[in-house]
Amino acid sequence: MDPTHRGPERYGRDNDGFGEGPGRRRPARDQLTPDPGQPTPPQARVVRLIAGDYLLTVNPVDGSEVELCPPGEQPGPPARRTATGRTDRERATAPPVPPGPPAPQLPLLERAQERERLARLLAQGRSVRLTGPAGSGRTALLDAVAADCADLAPDGVVRLNGYKRTATDLLYGLFEAVHDSPQHRPDRAGLLEKVRGIGAVVVLDDLEFGGAALEELLDATPECAFLFATVPDVAAPTTDSHLEEVFLAGLGRSAAVDLLERAVERPLTDEEANWAGDLWFESEGLPLRFVQAGALLRQRDLLRTDPEAYGVFGGDGRPADVPFGHDQDVDGVHVPLPSLGEGAAPAPLLASRLSASARDTLRFAVALGGEVPHQAHLPALIGDTHADAALGELAGCGLLSPAGPRYRLAAGVVTQLEAAGYGEGLTDRARTAAQHYAWWAGHPSVTPERVTAEGDAVVAAMAQLVPGDGAGQTSAAVLLARSAAPAFAAGLHWGAWERALRIGQEAARLAGEVAEEAYFHHELGVLALLTGNPDRARAELETSVSMRGALADKSGAVAGRRALALVADRTGGPLPLVLTPPGDELPVPRAEEPPVPPTRATTSVTQTLRPYEAAATAVISRQNAPKAAGGGRFALLAGARRNLVATAAGVLLTGVLGTVVALGLTSGDDDVQGNQDVTTEQSRSQDDGEDEAPADGPADASTPGGTDSGDSAATPGPSGSGTTPSSSGTPSTDPTGPSDGPSSDAPSSSAPSSHKPTKSSTPTKSSTPTKSTSPTATPSDTGSPSPTDTATDPEPSSPDTSDSASGPSSSSPSAAASADSGPTVA
Repeated sequence: MDPTHRGPERYGRDNDGFGEGPGRRRPARDQLTPDPGQPTPPQARVVRLIAGDYLLTVNPVDGSEVELCPPGEQPGPPARRTATGRTDRERATAPPVPPGPPAPQLPLLERAQERERLARLLAQGRSVRLTGPAGSGRTALLDAVAADCADLAPDGVVRLNGYKRTATDLLYGLFEAVHDSPQHRPDRAGLLEKVRGIGAVVVLDDLEFGGAALEELLDATPECAFLFATVPDVAAPTTDSHLEEVFLAGLGRSAAVDLLERAVERPLTDEEANWAGDLWFESEGLPLRFVQAGALLRQRDLLRTDPEAYGVFGGDGRPADVPFGHDQDVDGVHVPLPSLGEGAAPAPLLASRLSASARDTLRFAVALGGEVPHQAHLPALIGDTHADAALGELAGCGLLSPAGPRYRLAAGVVTQLEAAGYGEGLTDRARTAAQHYAWWAGHPSVTPERVTAEGDAVVAAMAQLVPGDGAGQTSAAVLLARSAAPAFAAGLHWGAWERALRIGQEAARLAGEVAEEAYFHHELGVLALLTGNPDRARAELETSVSMRGALADKSGAVAGRRALALVADRTGGPLPLVLTPPGDELPVPRAEEPPVPPTRATTSVTQTLRPYEAAATAVISRQNAPKAAGGGRFALLAGARRNLVATAAGVLLTGVLGTVVALGLTSGDDDVQGNQDVTTEQSRSQDDGEDEAPADGPADASTPGGTDSGDSAATPGPSGSGTTPSSSGTPSTDPTGPSDGPSSDAPSSSAPSSHKPTKSSTPTKSSTPTKSTSPTATPSDTGSPSPTDTATDPEPSSPDTSDSASGPSSSSPSAAASADSGPTVA
C-alpha cells in the first residue's frame, strides 16, 4: 500500500468496521487545538454583584451594567463569622511568610507601660490614638496589644490597615471582617445599620486621616473600641472625638544596645557598643534603625569568616558595590565598622551585599513608589526563576514592613535607595510591571480576590506612567486600568476601583484613546450611581454616551442610555437628552402646536432600526414633550387655545384687507368685459399624490406661496369675492381681494374648480394659499386686470376633488346665485 496515495479503505469507505457503509466517511474528531486562522476570542470575566438595591453586572467589554435588583434575588441578612472563621480570615489576609531562613524573633523592649495602658483603655471601651514616628515600633506594639485583647469583645479583634484607605473603605472592611456576605455590598444605609451592631476591638495601623473623617468613623461604630496607630504628620482628631492620646518615643540607650545584641545573636564588643551608642544618639533610639544595624553586623561577621562571601554577587571577587563604603581590600581578619552615616541610612549598604535578584526587586519597589510586588510575581518581572527568595533576603535585613496583606519598603528606604541610584530606569520598570499586571489581572484563571490583594502595587504601576512623556507609557497605563478595574469591582475593593478608573481616564485622554476614555467615563458613572451620587453619575454617563455616539459604538451607547434612564428613574427627574446617531432621530413635537406625524421617509427609516435603537429614540421623544410643554396635563389644551385665537385673528385681518382691496377694484371702470373670462387653476396637478410635500417654489413664474398641512385648497368665490373661507374654517389667502358684499367673514362653500389646464401661453396665477396676511397682487388705479391675465372660456367643471385637509367643498344655492352675478377675478 502506497503511504502517499492511500486507498479508500483507509478512510472508512468500505464496510470494514471503520465506516458505516460504502461512500461514508468516519466522523471527524473534535479539534484539540484552535485553528490558527481563526483565533479563539479571549474570555471575558463577567461577575454579578448585589450592591444595595442594584444588580451590578461587571462587563469588561462594553462596560458594567446596572439595574434594579429583581424580586427574589435580594440576598438575606449576612451571617456573622464565628471565632474560627475570623481566625481563618485573618490568617488568609496576613502577609505571606518570606521564604528562606526565619529572621530572629526580637522582643518588645521598654513598651510594657504603653502596652498595659492601651489594653486597659480598650477594656474600658475607650478608643485610643497611638502616635509615633516612622520606625518607632508601632506595628510590633499593636500585635502585642491585639493578643492581650483577644477575648474582650463579642466579635473579637479585627485587624485593619489604613494605608491609602478612606473612612468608607474602613467601614466596609470592618463589615467584611465580621460578616460573611459573598458577592454582596450593602448600600450606605445598610452598611451603617450593620456596623452599628458590631462589638469588636479594632486595631488599625497606618491611619492616614483625622478630623471630620475620623469622627465619622467613630460615630458609625459606637460599640467598637479603636486603637489607631499613626504618625505625627496626620491631622489631629476633633475635640468631640474624645480619643485618648498615647505618644510612642524611641528606646533608651541600654534598650537599644540590648535590641542590637538580640539582632546579632551575640554580645557586642566594646568597639561595637560605642558605635551603637553613637547610632542611638543619631537615630533618636528608633528600633528600626537598630534592626537594620543588626543586619549590618551580621554581614560583617560573614565577611570576617569568608572574605569572598559576597564576591559572587559583585563578580570581581569582592563584595558587591563598595564594602562598608571603603576601598581597601578585606584581609579576612579586620573588617571596619560602618560609618555613622551608613548606620543611620543603611539601605544602600545592605542592598549592595544582597543577591542580584534582591537588588532588582528593590529597583522595582522604588519604581512602584515603595510597593513590593508579591513574591509570586518576582520571577516574571526579574527573569529569574529563583527570584521569589529575594523577599526573604529583604525581610531579614529590615528593609520591609507589612502593610495589610502584603509588604512595602520600610520607612525611609525609598529615599535612601533613590539617592544611591536605584531610581534610574524607573519608567521602564514601571512599564514592565504594568504590562505584566495587565496580562495577569485580565487572565480568566486569576480570581478578583487575588487582584484585590495586589491592588496597591497595581494602582502604583499605572500611576507612575500617567505623567510620562511617551505615548507608550500612557497606553500601558490604559491597558492596565482596563484589565484591573473590572477585577477591583468584582472583588468589592471599590476604593481601588475608583482610583484605577480615574487614572485610566486621564491616561486615555493623554494617549488620545477616545474609546477607552468613554469606557472609563461609563464606569465612573456606574460607580457614582451605586455610591449614591446621581448628579456625578449623570454627567459621567452623558459624556460617555456622547463619545461613544461619535465613535458609532452602538452597544456601548445603549448601555450608557440604560444607565442614564435608571438615573432619571431613581432621581425622579426628566429623562436625559443624549445624542442619537444620524438617521435614528424622530421629530420632537413643540409645545405650541400638536405633534406632526412623520413623513413616509422618516417612517421608513424608523422601521429599519433595530429594536434597541428604536427604543432609545423613543425615550428621547417622550422626555422632551412634557419638559417643553411646561403645563402638565393641560399643556395640550393651552396650545390649542392659542392656535384658535391666532386663527380667528388671521380671519379678521384677512377680511379687513380684502374689503379694502375690493373697494379699490370696484372704484374703477365697471365695464370690464375681460373679467368674465378670467379663471383660476390649481397650483398642483390632479395626478400629484396627496402625501407629496409642497415644493420650495412654483414650477412656473407664478407668485410663490406656502401651504400648511392642515390648509385646504383655495377656490375663487363669486364675482367680486376675493377670499372665501373653506369649510374647514381655515381662511383662504387668495391675493385678488374680497367681494363687494359683507359676507367675507362668514364661511361659505367653494365653487367647483376646473382641473383642466388652460391653453394660454402665459403663466397663470397660482391659487395656492400663502401664510402672508398681505395681498400679493395689487390692482391698478383703474381697477382693470393685469396685462398678464389671459381670459379663457369657462368649461363645465367636474365635482371638486380637492386634496385639502378639509375635503371637497360642496356648492350651495347661495354660492350658485352669486356665481351668476359677476365675473371671477384671478
